Amino acid sequence: MSKVAGLRKAVPFWLSLGLVPLAVLSVTQGGWVVLAMPLYAWMMVTVLDSFLGRNEENLEPQTDEADLWWYRLITLVWFPLQAGLIYGAIWWVTRSDLGGLEVIGLMFGIGVASGTIGIVYAHELLHQRNRAERWLGDLLLATVLYSHFRTEHLLVHHTHVGTPRDAVTARYNEGFHRYFLRVLLACPRSAWGAEAERLAKMGRPVWHLSNPFWRYGALQGLALIMAYLVGGGYGVGLFVLQASFAVWQLELTNYVEHYGLVRQKLPNGKYEPVRPHHSWNAPHRASNWLLINLQRHSDHHYKPDRRFPLLQTYPETEAPMLPMGYPAMTALAMIPPLWRRRMNPRVRAWRRQFYPGVTAWAKAG
Repeated sequence: MSKVAGLRKAVPFWLSLGLVPLAVLSVTQGGWVVLAMPLYAWMMVTVLDSFLGRNEENLEPQTDEADLWWYRLITLVWFPLQAGLIYGAIWWVTRSDLGGLEVIGLMFGIGVASGTIGIVYAHELLHQRNRAERWLGDLLLATVLYSHFRTEHLLVHHTHVGTPRDAVTARYNEGFHRYFLRVLLACPRSAWGAEAERLAKMGRPVWHLSNPFWRYGALQGLALIMAYLVGGGYGVGLFVLQASFAVWQLELTNYVEHYGLVRQKLPNGKYEPVRPHHSWNAPHRASNWLLINLQRHSDHHYKPDRRFPLLQTYPETEAPMLPMGYPAMTALAMIPPLWRRRMNPRVRAWRRQFYPGVTAWAKAG
């Protein structure tokens, strides 16, 4: 693949860069403009999905790493952009006369950038073997005070997805708001337990310096100190506010990805291997550009370290599909009755398709 051809194919995945000028406008103009970022990331992308349709083309999985440079670049440059957005917004707000609702709307928009984009990019980076990329992922998570996500995702979620041990596999009929409170409490504990178990196998105590929670705490502390230096106590509050919005968006996505999908326990007491039908997918073109193919979620669980341009899409005979992209589905998840009306029949159809012999679903998993 030539460099020009590679650039042309990769450019759509830079859709997130549109948030940068919108953030500047939101900060400097105030008023209704503070809604520009969420409208761009959710509404505009959903509208584009309806016009552009689906993309079910797959790149060759053995594509050379050098041919992926223009795809990878957006994930490599996002941390300084995100840090600039967060601390720049804090600096401006603490020296402006923006009203309370404007400030909340603005930090919600910044949280869209740090959550919808930043955490998704961190997720991509943390799955790579390159140490520098994993560090960039850690830095991105520190800016939303959710560093334990690295451990919880890599050691818990990917191992136990679709089983009771995975907190972020949303249970059938569980509303998002109940789910959100549950995972906020459960995930830090499960992440700490996973690291304690890993260290114990190495003959080390949980407080050993190789426990990444030391790094998590240090990076998050530095992020908060920077917020204080930029905006004082008010700046720290603003930083925590945008981080809260970012985490809320992450967990909305987690809720959608595996809702109601469980793995079956085998006679030997173990669970069946993770298969394509254990994740919800969405082949919608624009939202996959924005979320760097996160919606090709089945293949991500099959090959967790596969770079996002190479993730494959599956036919509906192998993996369940959502009616809309993740941005629209996460908005729907905020209204549990509407979510259940749309998704519960799909979960029941999934059960009939992939597990026709199972009837005791209350006990399954």
